Amino acid sequence: MIARLLVAIAAALLPLVAQAGAQQYEPLAASVQAALHAAIADRAAPEPQFPSLQEKVDWLTEMSGRLSRRIPDREARLDLLKTVYYEAKRAGLDPQMVLGLIQVESGFKKYSVSSAGARGYMQVMPFWIGLIGSKEHNLFNMRLNLRYGCIILRHYLDMEKGDLYRALGRYNGSLGKPEYPNMVRGAWEKQWGWRR
Repeated sequence: MIARLLVAIAAALLPLVAQAGAQQYEPLAASVQAALHAAIADRAAPEPQFPSLQEKVDWLTEMSGRLSRRIPDREARLDLLKTVYYEAKRAGLDPQMVLGLIQVESGFKKYSVSSAGARGYMQVMPFWIGLIGSKEHNLFNMRLNLRYGCIILRHYLDMEKGDLYRALGRYNGSLGKPEYPNMVRGAWEKQWGWRR
């Protein structure tokens, strides 16, 4: 009985630990590298565009309530949510899926560093700065971290022809192992799923 309780507690705390594996450096074609660099080099995120003002208010209110325990400061929470929404949509990703990925990767800890060296909310490996970014980029900067993470996941989705499980495996450095994609999907559906 106590052993089961300890296993259940450990499983519940698992999302609090940075889950990033070692994203693998893979040489990129010059055209892919240029496209990814252009996507990263864009200016700061403007106010995200929602289908309607009411949907914006509803989504931000709902997601903010769910995130309040992890990020108590309302202004910081809304800034994160607006940036997640903008960067996810910009990369053609579901914002709630990105929230699930952040929950699993860093537990919403801005300064999280994994044992492999991945950084920030989306646990981006530093080699990406040299590959597609600029040397002055700081992966602890919220907007840059979210932009890199979303662009990298989009790249992996394109590589895997839309297969989210394989793309998430590449993102985490655990391709072929179902645990990580299943954790992201579980967090996405259980914690961040939203239907208007």
